[in-house]
Amino acid sequence: MNPPAVQPLSPSASAPRARPFQRVALVGKYHAGGSREALAQVVHFLHEQGCDVTLERDTALHLGPLGDAVRDVAGIGAHCELALVVGGDGTMLGIGRQLAPYGVPLVGINQGRLGFITDIPFERFAAVLQPMLRGAYEEEQRALMQASVWRDGACIFQTIAMNDVVVNRGGAPSMVELRVEVDGHFVANQRADGLIIASPTGSTAYALSAGGPLLHPAIAGWVMVPIAPHTLSNRPIVLPSDGEIAIVVVAGREPSAHFDMQTFTSLLPGDRIVVRRSAHTLRLLHPQGWSYFDTLRRKLHWNEGVVA
Repeated sequence: MNPPAVQPLSPSASAPRARPFQRVALVGKYHAGGSREALAQVVHFLHEQGCDVTLERDTALHLGPLGDAVRDVAGIGAHCELALVVGGDGTMLGIGRQLAPYGVPLVGINQGRLGFITDIPFERFAAVLQPMLRGAYEEEQRALMQASVWRDGACIFQTIAMNDVVVNRGGAPSMVELRVEVDGHFVANQRADGLIIASPTGSTAYALSAGGPLLHPAIAGWVMVPIAPHTLSNRPIVLPSDGEIAIVVVAGREPSAHFDMQTFTSLLPGDRIVVRRSAHTLRLLHPQGWSYFDTLRRKLHWNEGVVA
């Protein structure tokens, strides 16, 4: 039996759908203290809502069995209609890019610090999730990056990234020199500590700290941000996401490429890092009335001290 199709709910719609989510997967930030107790609360709540609960395999390995079943990512993709991620943005990054090819929508319950994409506070999860499980939610699609590393004409590494692809220098106190091409056109040779290619989702992460702009998730673009460039005229630039960005390592001591700061590969001079838009997108569900600008205002502390 195929899972029921989930259609986006327009902000003006008032009547929730019949229960769209019966089989719910649960992913936890298992390295944090108190994680098992937090997940047990979520499992109890889901059972009260009549949901079958599947615990993600790595979460179960670290915290012990909870819920009704334990499955790996492929099993969740085949059997579950929704995934709840309890943790921070790093937890969402780790599981989101794995589940994206299966089209499973995700909801983030924040136990971390910032929570740009895990936007439901843990202390309010029951009140917020109850209407969402019954179909009262808003959905957005987040673009993902397909990244690959090429050496001597052969692909030696490839992965999906949600936030960013970063090429940077090694531990030695010296810059890395990178050749940048866009759609086969030479852009520049840059000497810097590194270079960030960020998605709109990643524009609020490392790229922001390096001086890059915020990019609304609805914009089909990438942000290219140099890290401490040798030439001050090397500035961040927004590029279309339907093209190809290539970064060639010209020189540098022990450079490496990082993907969402969760996986990495060592590089050699001549290696070519290619970034394209992935064929998959991440489906994020939010409570009705959610606004990207509300998230920015809360997380970046805009308007603090301003009396309305």
